Amino acid sequence: MLKRFEYTSLLGWSASRYDMFKLCKRQYYYNYYAKYDKEFPLDKLKYLKNLTSIALETGTIVHDVHETLFKRLQKSDEEIDQERFFKYAFDLTEKNCSSKSFIEVYYKEIVKVNSDELYDKVKLCLINLLGSDRFAWILNKAIESKNNWIIEPPGYGETRINGLKAYCKVDFLYPIHDEVFIIDWKTGKQDEEKHRKQLIGYTVWASYHLGIAPSKINPIVSYLFPNYDEVKVRFTEEDIKDFSDKLLEETNEMYVFCSNINENVPKDKFEFVKTENERICAYCNFKELCFGSN
Repeated sequence: MLKRFEYTSLLGWSASRYDMFKLCKRQYYYNYYAKYDKEFPLDKLKYLKNLTSIALETGTIVHDVHETLFKRLQKSDEEIDQERFFKYAFDLTEKNCSSKSFIEVYYKEIVKVNSDELYDKVKLCLINLLGSDRFAWILNKAIESKNNWIIEPPGYGETRINGLKAYCKVDFLYPIHDEVFIIDWKTGKQDEEKHRKQLIGYTVWASYHLGIAPSKINPIVSYLFPNYDEVKVRFTEEDIKDFSDKLLEETNEMYVFCSNINENVPKDKFEFVKTENERICAYCNFKELCFGSN
């Protein structure tokens, strides 16, 4: 049973939150503190925040298909009907492409998202999964513990690390004997440093919620494109301590930008300075707001 927590306004660390904080303080402000902004309407800020991208939506679709696939395997060990499986993925791709707003279209980089082209990558990621040794291993070994699988758990993966609020949501967790395996699916490029940080976060999350020693936890990044590849890491107690210390440091950096830490109220927007790296701006949902604003 996963632990639950009463709601508090206090900000919680996550790898994605801190990455955005370091990347651009103004983007961070719009993403997390839009309701405090006095310059632009909240509806506008929410719309921009919710813009997706072709790369992001590819990952979302693959994750959603994986969730459906593994929940189906929990219910039945019958062979996967691949025609139906890929039809489901195709229909989901078409639905998402027609119902969501894409940053590439909004900023007029393209006229329309080509759902067939997006699906080509989705399909290859799924083919690579189904043909992988990992998937065969799940069917042969992990299936024995299917009733204890954790698949895309609800919420945001809230946990506590040395008393600090943090979010580390796992994609797929399954126990085998006295060990636990965690898989994080990736459809983008490999980033060893970034993904290692996520893996140690998942290890701490699982240790806290399931009461398992870190040495018994096996976090894995599964890269699905262009070919199937994996990165597996084992973390020591020293690794966990270093991570906890770093998390405290990074959380305190974000606290500095709060006028009220306990209520997570930000300082004035103009304390959140814009990045000077225009390459970052090119991929930012909020980039139109920075031209002509202070």
